[in-house]
Amino acid sequence: MEKLGKILVVDDNEDILFAMKLLLKQHVEKITTLNSPDTLPDLLSKEYFDVILLDMNFTKDAISGQEGFDWLGKILELDPKSVVVFITAYGDAEKAVKAIKSGATDFVLKPWQNEKLLATISSAIKLRRSRLEADELRVKQIEMSAVMDKPFTDFVGTSVQMQEVFNTIKKVAQTDANVLILGENGTGKELVARALHRSSPRHDEVFISVDLGSISETLFESELFGHEKGAFTDARKEKPGRFKIASKGTLFLDEIGNLTLPLQTKLLTAIERREVTRVGSNKSLPVDVRLICATNNDVYDMVSNNLFRQDLLYRINTIEIHLPPLRDRGDDIALLANHFLKIFSKKYKKTIKGINSAAIKKIMHYNWPGNVRELQHAIERAVIMTDTQILEPEDFVLATPRKRSDELEFETYNLDEIEQKIIGKVLKQNQGNITQAAQELGLTRTSLYRRMEKYGL
Repeated sequence: MEKLGKILVVDDNEDILFAMKLLLKQHVEKITTLNSPDTLPDLLSKEYFDVILLDMNFTKDAISGQEGFDWLGKILELDPKSVVVFITAYGDAEKAVKAIKSGATDFVLKPWQNEKLLATISSAIKLRRSRLEADELRVKQIEMSAVMDKPFTDFVGTSVQMQEVFNTIKKVAQTDANVLILGENGTGKELVARALHRSSPRHDEVFISVDLGSISETLFESELFGHEKGAFTDARKEKPGRFKIASKGTLFLDEIGNLTLPLQTKLLTAIERREVTRVGSNKSLPVDVRLICATNNDVYDMVSNNLFRQDLLYRINTIEIHLPPLRDRGDDIALLANHFLKIFSKKYKKTIKGINSAAIKKIMHYNWPGNVRELQHAIERAVIMTDTQILEPEDFVLATPRKRSDELEFETYNLDEIEQKIIGKVLKQNQGNITQAAQELGLTRTSLYRRMEKYGL
C-alpha cells in the first residue's frame, strides 16, 4: 500500500499524540509530533510536511481556539503552500467557517473517526501536491519565458523605424491598454505581443496565442469561449475557452482581420462585457485579459468596405504598433543576417565566420517579401548546406519574384552593375559580334571596347 506522505501533529495532549502515531504510522511515510507549537518555526525552517494537524487550544481550560488561529497565521507566513488541518474538542460551525477563511484546509473534531481522519489527511495531501505542482509549472513558465522570450531577442535593428517600435513597447507595456499590431507576414507581430506581455504587470501570468485564421467558423465559440460536456457531438468533456485560460494574463489574437462579421460581433460582445458564455451553457463567466491583436490586412480599408466592424476596431486599437517591412529597414538586413548566422552556426555545430561582401550585397538588394521570417529561413538553409567558413552569394537561394512583361529584370539600381549586365547579355545574344552588339546598344565599337575593358568582359 502506498504511504500517504509526511505528517506533523501538534497537540499538548500526549495521549492524542500517541493515538495519532498508532493510527497513522502504518499509513504515512513519516509522522512527527510536537507537544508545543513554540518550536514550530525552527522545525519548519529545516523540514517540510505534506500536512500539519494543529490543535486549536494549548492553554489549559482555553476553548476559544484563538491560539490555533495565531499559529496558523505564523505557519502560512513561513510556507504559504502549507496544508493545515485543525483538530479540536470544541468545535462549532462558526469556528469551522472561520478556520477555512483563515487558510485552514479542514476541521477535525475530537474524538475522531479513524476512516474519516484518514480520508481527510489523504485529501489534504493531494491538495498540497497540487499546490506544489502548480507552483512548479508557474516557475517553469517563468523560466521558459526568460530563456525563449528574452526582450527583443529577434528585434535586431538600429533603423529609425525599429527604434520607434521599441520605444512604443516600453511606453505601452506597463498599461492594460488594448494593442493592435499591424504589419506584413513575417515582420514579427507575435514577438511584439510577447515583449509587451513580458514587460507588463501580468508577466508572471500566462500568455495565450490564438491564430484566428486557423479556427473554423463552427469552432470559433468553442475555442475562444469554451463548451460544456455534451454541448455538441464531439464535446465529450467540458472545455475552458482561450479567454478563460488567459484570464489574469495576456490574450494574443493573431490574424483578427480574417474574422467574418458574425464572429466579429461575438468577439466584440465578449470584449465589451468582459465575460464569456460557454457553448451549451447560459451562465456567464467573468474574464480578465490584456488583449493584443494583430493583422496583416488593411483594417481601415476593410472598415470602409464594410468588411470589419468599426466599433470592434475602436475596442482593439487603443494603441497601434506598425511593424515596418524588412525591405524598408536598410542596414538592419545585414545585422539580422549576422544575428541569425550566430544562432544557426551554434545550433548546427558549424564554424562559420561570416558572410562575404558579395553575399551581403545580394541579400541587401533582395525584396524579402516574407520579411524577417524569410531571412531567418534563408540563413538557416545556407548554414546547413554550406561547406565553407564564409557564406557566399551562391549559398543563398532566393525566390525570384514574377515580373510584369514591361519590367526590367534588375536586382540592383546601381548604374554600373546595370550597364555591365546589359552589355554582357547583348554580347551573348550576338554571339560576341562586337559590331552588331554596338549597334544594338547604340554605341560605337570604340565605346563598347572601352566598357568591356572596364567591366572585364
